[in-house]
Amino acid sequence: MGLEEIIPAIFLIAVLILVLPEFLRSNSKSKRFFKNLFIWSIIVIFVMIICIFIF
Repeated sequence: MGLEEIIPAIFLIAVLILVLPEFLRSNSKSKRFFKNLFIWSIIVIFVMIICIFIF
């Protein structure tokens, strides 16, 4: 595992740490939480697929 894989992983974890508390606070109801979690998972999968095709 090279440096080109470690640095993006660190940045992704840092963004997750910054965003996660407010995400959990704003999604107190479980139905809303799972809807937003589903939307974000689709976005992340889409970005990962694009990154795979570019690199």
